[in-house]
Amino acid sequence: MNRISRRDTGGNGGVARIVVTAPVSIVVPTYREAENIPALIARIDAVRAAHDLDVELIFMDDMSRDGSVEAVAAAGRDWVRIVEREGERGLSPAVLDGFRLARHPVLICMDCDLSHPPEVIPQMILALESGQEFVIGSRYVPGGSTDDDWGFGRWLNSRVATLLARPLTAARDPMSGFFALRRADFDRARDLNPIGYKIALELIVKCRFENVGEVPIHFSDRLHGESKLTLKEQLRYIQHIRRLYLYRFAQIMYLLQFLVVGASGMVVNLSVLSLLKWMGLPNAVSLAGGIGVSVVTNFLLNRRFTFSYARDRNPWGQFAGFLAASLMGIVVNYAVALYLDRNVLPETPYSLHVAALAGIACGTVFNFLGSRYMVFRKRYIHK
Repeated sequence: MNRISRRDTGGNGGVARIVVTAPVSIVVPTYREAENIPALIARIDAVRAAHDLDVELIFMDDMSRDGSVEAVAAAGRDWVRIVEREGERGLSPAVLDGFRLARHPVLICMDCDLSHPPEVIPQMILALESGQEFVIGSRYVPGGSTDDDWGFGRWLNSRVATLLARPLTAARDPMSGFFALRRADFDRARDLNPIGYKIALELIVKCRFENVGEVPIHFSDRLHGESKLTLKEQLRYIQHIRRLYLYRFAQIMYLLQFLVVGASGMVVNLSVLSLLKWMGLPNAVSLAGGIGVSVVTNFLLNRRFTFSYARDRNPWGQFAGFLAASLMGIVVNYAVALYLDRNVLPETPYSLHVAALAGIACGTVFNFLGSRYMVFRKRYIHK
């Protein structure tokens, strides 16, 4: 591995400093952060001088029209530039676009609101050299902290979001927007499709980083402007987490969603059956009505949520396939239950119930496999 930093000791017992020997690209997504831009440039400039940092600083701005372009121009630094983005807006797409524009082998992302201390950038780069694949500026490792006025609600929101991400990474602060990685690792990433603002978690999962380091930071409240963390962004995070779970634990997640839809189908079945019975229709009609409506709702929900990647295809052909898979599942259910009851299970008052449950389980698995690999099969598999 090429060395990207070294420690210098100023002779006569001087204090050790980190000299970064590889050029670094710092990407900062912005939207209406004109007041914070001059202060951030000044602090990064101080770090640059203290550690011989060869840096390019790229502000990726979502057409703020608030003086951000003028603020960068007024700074008069040839190593600083601002890109006004057109098209899809959002923090995560801005970061990815910035990384693709970056020219240097080390990539860093940080916020513009001065909540992330640029003074720890050399330590983050040193951690990369020590063997870490991805380095986070972390609030939750020993030595990390947040401002005292965070409040319980904000603390709880952060902790719950981190807990939801725990099956995806052992990092203590995967929600952080302050992180570093190598350009070569970023270039190998595939299927990047982030939603919302948690781009670090997207990269950890999609780049399959195992060695994630964390450098303690003090997370400060923003200096100027308003927070971009809205309820809408929090809901988008839930959607993002679902996507990442599907990416990392595809088969289990598809099965769980299929089972949830199946459970909703049972509720629909019983509700329709009860309604038709209340209307005075014969039992046979009520039973058929409950089954028919639940099959339709199961199909629609599976198409919309469980196998959402296939919802752009012909729905009528998919529905016909779903009906065929469901009918075969019923046959499997019945055959397994009958075989177990007659040939395997000892005769007890509950043997038929046990056989029926086993039949339901086998029928459900068959329905899932038929739906997953035939009705809603993926056409392309990316290695």
